[in-house]
Amino acid sequence: MAKKSIAISGTAMAILAIIAGVLVLFWPSFVQWIVGIFLIVWGVLALIDRR
Repeated sequence: MAKKSIAISGTAMAILAIIAGVLVLFWPSFVQWIVGIFLIVWGVLALIDRR
């Protein structure tokens, strides 16, 4: 069975990183949300990838 993956362009990742960085500067407690959402998304993608 062929392995499926989700690719995000480098430009999209750069824009997301800049937005997240600005939000963290103005709202330091936002780091917890970023990490939490990242872990949830990463876990869901890992589960989907195994099927």
